[in-house]
Amino acid sequence: MDQMETEEAAEVSIPPTIPKEPPKIQRLDDSVVNRIAAGEVIQRPVSAVKELVENSLDAGSTSVNVAVKDGGLKLIQVSDDGHGIRYEDLPILCERHTTSKLSKYEDLQSIKSMGFRGEALASMTYVGHVMVTTITKGQLHGYRSSYRDGVMENEPKACAAVKGTQIMVENLFYNMIARRKTLQNSSDDYTKIVDLLSRFAIHHTNHGASRSDVHSIATSSRMDSIRTVYGVSVARNLIKIEASDIDHSTSLFEMDGFISNSNYVAKKTTMVLFINDRLVECSALKRAIEIVYAATLPKASKPFIYMSIVLPPEHVDVNVHPTKREVSLLNLEVIIEKVQSVVESKLRESDEARTFQEQTVETSPCAPSSTSKDLPSGSKLQKVPVNKMVRTDSSDPAGRLHAYLQTKPLNHLAKDTNLTAVRSSVRQRRNPNETADLTSIQELIDNIDGNCHSGLLDIVRNCTYIGMADDVFALLQYNTQLYLANVVNLSKELMYQQALRRFAHFNAIQLSDPAPLSELIILALKEEDLDPESSENDDLKEKIAEMNTELLKQKVEMLEEYFGIKIDRHGNLSRLPVILDQYNPDMDRLPEFVLCLGNDVEWEDEKKCFQVIAAAIGNFYAMHPPLLPNPSGDGLQYYKKIKSFRNLEDGEKSSNDGVTGDNVEMEDVVERKLLSEAENAWAQREWSIQHVLFPSMRLFLKPPTSLSANGTFVQVASLEKLYRIFERC
Repeated sequence: MDQMETEEAAEVSIPPTIPKEPPKIQRLDDSVVNRIAAGEVIQRPVSAVKELVENSLDAGSTSVNVAVKDGGLKLIQVSDDGHGIRYEDLPILCERHTTSKLSKYEDLQSIKSMGFRGEALASMTYVGHVMVTTITKGQLHGYRSSYRDGVMENEPKACAAVKGTQIMVENLFYNMIARRKTLQNSSDDYTKIVDLLSRFAIHHTNHGASRSDVHSIATSSRMDSIRTVYGVSVARNLIKIEASDIDHSTSLFEMDGFISNSNYVAKKTTMVLFINDRLVECSALKRAIEIVYAATLPKASKPFIYMSIVLPPEHVDVNVHPTKREVSLLNLEVIIEKVQSVVESKLRESDEARTFQEQTVETSPCAPSSTSKDLPSGSKLQKVPVNKMVRTDSSDPAGRLHAYLQTKPLNHLAKDTNLTAVRSSVRQRRNPNETADLTSIQELIDNIDGNCHSGLLDIVRNCTYIGMADDVFALLQYNTQLYLANVVNLSKELMYQQALRRFAHFNAIQLSDPAPLSELIILALKEEDLDPESSENDDLKEKIAEMNTELLKQKVEMLEEYFGIKIDRHGNLSRLPVILDQYNPDMDRLPEFVLCLGNDVEWEDEKKCFQVIAAAIGNFYAMHPPLLPNPSGDGLQYYKKIKSFRNLEDGEKSSNDGVTGDNVEMEDVVERKLLSEAENAWAQREWSIQHVLFPSMRLFLKPPTSLSANGTFVQVASLEKLYRIFERC
């Protein structure tokens, strides 16, 4: 019977579908082809800057100036002092595949210029408005012309010009709505442009540039260029390396550069690689060097690497990437092996002796004294109007409230580490580049980035911490304005964002004694009662604790892998994640956190689940006021207890608690142990706010729009307005 039913089912016919004709292949219009190609060549504003700077270098320039607005979307302007463009070449300058770098395909085998396709300028004209001003040697005046869609719009006009060429690209991606929307965060693109120019500046030491964020001067020393662009802290921890191979049967190359030594500390690899003077990337070489660092140095941080490799042009295929970001090398494996060997040898030599920088700060018990800073020769101090003077800045601790207060030394803080080391550790901590491949996490991070308030972001990045105004609000200075900032709200938002950005990449806080989940949940439930000592509903509390414990035990793998929260098979909490270096949460709030994980998380919805867990972590790690009252000021009364004494005729006192009468005196006795615990807790919190929270906020926090309307930031004074009031008085 079963076999018959199977045969009948197999005989069911599928209704015929109406055949469709194959789609017709058609030739795309040239404008469509060119716009598609342009989107591939000019992927972001930094792609356009790279192409224009490389053109300037190919033109033999010795000085290049770059200016951008709105991260390059509104304006990119690159000026150089190169040989310029001939008047006769201007009509075809921005047509596709017009170039002065080569004339036949075989020229690629010996190409030395960075450009060769003749696509970059043409691509820019299809996605932006391009204007070129140029003058060649011997001309009395220059010429200016504008281009759109690969065509010169009008005849070149005579104009005044300085030596070289200036190319201006405006309204980039004006006709590519989707692309422009993805690039709305101008600060990200601006950072990429600054990083690109920094890399060019340390390689081309005979070129000079001066601007607000990248400043380099023509110098014969590459180390001087690195010191100028990346700072003294990087330059002093570098080792010079060299390698070469003259064996024609294996490989033929020369390499020189600098790598960081064992004293250098960073969380992100910085690799600047030039091959035949071409700025490129090589993931295989980068990974090979990182492996050497990890194997050679204990607990190695990510390295800083600058390398310049020179090979015969015929050993390099430059035509392998649309934006020329990568090249293909002959005998790459041999080159990597030799470079690895040299790097390992240098690291082992440097690891034999490590140096530690320490800064000694002498403080005055009264107002801080002013310090003079070295000024370049010939420079003059600009006089600032008195109503525009800024009292202090984020890099100078003078002017904070602590400089005017005499405080007792805190032994538990002094023995941890000095201020310089802590600040360095906090600033060098960077978010991991890799995150778990989960769309929900990326959507939550995109929501944070898209909802960022630009005005608050500027305040957070450039404010100066002055001191705590009360238990919740801190005083901040931003330019000439004074603000009150709610540190609880700020720290809660920062911890939430860090929990998402460090998703699946947490370091661990190991609890000395594992805490049973059931006991923590019962504690949290009792804290919610009006009368915590009451035994009413104890059975219900135990049942809730048991159910939540079993639920969390089912989620242990996910909690440990994604959030660094470890729960053993017995239901004991043994490990918590590190959200910010140098900071541990207030363990008095651990029961509330565990109860939130059991009660509030929607485990069936992935995005909501991760969002609620991150929010719970944010609330737990936020810098709430300690549960013990603040012992300063009126809070001291909570640490006093009244004790009575009976007056005896011989003048002695005997303790008689609870005895009343005319001959009884009352005396306040301070509970020293509890008071000391409270003082330490409050001092630790304020230390963490100043030295951990605010430096971390400058690096990581993207303040949401909601913080501008919920009282987190309150402006309390403005120097300009105060001067107007004083003038009227």
